[in-house]
Amino acid sequence: MNMNQVTFPVKDMHKATEFYRLMGFIQIVDTPHYARFECIDGHASFSLSLQPEEQKNYGVIYFEHQDLDQLVAQLIAKGFHFDQMPTMESYLWREAVLHDPSGNKIKLYWAGENRLTPPWRVQKDKQDL
Repeated sequence: MNMNQVTFPVKDMHKATEFYRLMGFIQIVDTPHYARFECIDGHASFSLSLQPEEQKNYGVIYFEHQDLDQLVAQLIAKGFHFDQMPTMESYLWREAVLHDPSGNKIKLYWAGENRLTPPWRVQKDKQDL
C-alpha cells in the first residue's frame, strides 16, 4: 500500500488555500468546501475540508525538504510565523514548526536516511501477528 493523502479540517477555505499556495504547493481541486494540493516533489497530495464548526485537530502533517533552513528563511520572508525554528530533535530529525490559519500543526523537516532507517529501526510484518 501507499498513502494517498491526509485531509485537514479548516474553518476558512479562502485563507487556508491562500496559505498553502503561498507555501508553494500546487492547488489541483478548488471548491467552496474542499481543496486538494499536490506536493512539488514526489507524488504526495493533501486536502482541506471546510468544517462549519470549530474542530481541534491533533494530527500533524510533515513536509520534508532537504534544505530546511533555506526553506524556512524563504517562508519567513513571505510573512510566515514559526513556533519553532529548525532544531535538531532527539529522534535525529531537524524540524521547524508552524500552524496554518485554522490551527493545524505543520512540521517542516529533514531526516535524511533517519526517516526510514533510524538506528533503532525494527522490522515487523504480518507474519509477526
